[in-house]
Amino acid sequence: MKVKKRYLYSFVFFLGIVSSITFYKTMEYTSTNSYCESCHVHPHVTKSWKLGKHYDNKSGVVVGCTQCHLPPSGIKYYSEKFSAGIKDVYSYFFKDISKIDWVEKSTREYAQKHVFKASCVHCHQNLFQRILSKEGEKAHLYYSQNKDMLRCINCHLHTGHYHKEPEKIEIAAEVTSKEVFTEAAIVDSFKNFAEKIPGTYIQFDMVAIPGGSYMIGSLEDEEYIRKDEHPQRNIKISPFWMGRIEVNWDEYLAFYKETAGEGRTEDQLGILKSHPEVDAITGPTPPYGNPDQGWGRGSRPAITMNFFGALTYCQWLSQKTGKKYRLPTEAEWEYACRGGQESPYFFNGEPSDYSEKSLLNRIFGADTTNINSYAIYKMNSHKKSGLPKDVKPNPFGLINMSGNVKEFCSDFYSENTYKSYPSSGEIKDPKGPTEGKEHVIRGGSFKSDAADIRSAAREATKSKAWLITDPQMPKSRWWYSDCNDVGFRIVCEYEGKKVKSKK
Repeated sequence: MKVKKRYLYSFVFFLGIVSSITFYKTMEYTSTNSYCESCHVHPHVTKSWKLGKHYDNKSGVVVGCTQCHLPPSGIKYYSEKFSAGIKDVYSYFFKDISKIDWVEKSTREYAQKHVFKASCVHCHQNLFQRILSKEGEKAHLYYSQNKDMLRCINCHLHTGHYHKEPEKIEIAAEVTSKEVFTEAAIVDSFKNFAEKIPGTYIQFDMVAIPGGSYMIGSLEDEEYIRKDEHPQRNIKISPFWMGRIEVNWDEYLAFYKETAGEGRTEDQLGILKSHPEVDAITGPTPPYGNPDQGWGRGSRPAITMNFFGALTYCQWLSQKTGKKYRLPTEAEWEYACRGGQESPYFFNGEPSDYSEKSLLNRIFGADTTNINSYAIYKMNSHKKSGLPKDVKPNPFGLINMSGNVKEFCSDFYSENTYKSYPSSGEIKDPKGPTEGKEHVIRGGSFKSDAADIRSAAREATKSKAWLITDPQMPKSRWWYSDCNDVGFRIVCEYEGKKVKSKK
């Protein structure tokens, strides 16, 4: 019996050794770049990796797939490897590769799930190497002081895979054969008009929004409402003009190119007050990163500027045209968005018909034909902003009031704004709280669920959170480093008489 037990123990020991070696060799083999390439359904990613700095660099060191996409060691290495393997095998056999949105999967939000900070610092242990630039030193110092908030891919998203360098905003005047306007539009009645920015070839449509009354906010039984959307109050709105579309890059860059200055530092611009007086000459410093995210400019909505940048644009435009342009109040914005409709959207349908918050929609899908024709939101946006031609207008003729990008309003944000208004009678042209730290944003964006693009849905800016990645000291007064789905739309005041232009 003792001999048999000895043989049994020897066999178990031998089997353990063989199993350990087999497991180790299997892990080693399935972690090679060639193995990853053989299974993955995204061959273009392999190509971009070989063109990137982790493969083609001066040192000759090749950083493999698993060195970034798995933790460096420990139990988590094996659990993440198993999880990633299951997903890759499933995708290989069951997914339609042609329907995978690779642009969406290259965003920071998605990359954070597949790139591990521990793996980055495992290799990059010295963050202040001799060849580091002054800008890099400041960025790494900022990172070292804010490790809990930041990840390496906040700044180095495209390091592992080659991406074409983003086009920089040029301050030099653009050479064009288009007509350069010498005067702004002359408006002698309350009707739609096309504004012209003197000294540029830029023009844009302003829509006459008739005055009227409506109930601001949501009914208490409206689906997916938040507590800051009620109680409803009766609001009376005076006539005004509103931009048919959000301020686009062509329009915003006209302001940037006329007022911006290379090399200007933030501290030379003074200290930001809530609503500063601006001389219409002060303009943005160069943005930190690519403000259009590589999606293109032209008629796409201008994004990544902050509230101050939007406010200053309006003041600049007012001096250029001789009219009074500004950001809409929250009450004006909702009135214009609803277009006379009392339902959750200005188009047909309930939030539960379209929202991913509905379990049935997540399981069986939803018929989004109608909402897709009016709004660019999470389900149809491919994680980027759209063009005006992509959607139909609301009853007032305004485009992209629901979705595409969220829009600044002039009001300070308060959760209790509507509670502070009188419960009886009409409130004429309210402007919100007299003070606050954040401002209202409205409309939802290309990242928003259908429930969050309702006409009454409201949010607040997040000034601190939207500047986490910006390492500048002080941080930019003009640009957000961590928010790419907020822009703005302008209004022009109507005073019941001729609106003069500036020649």
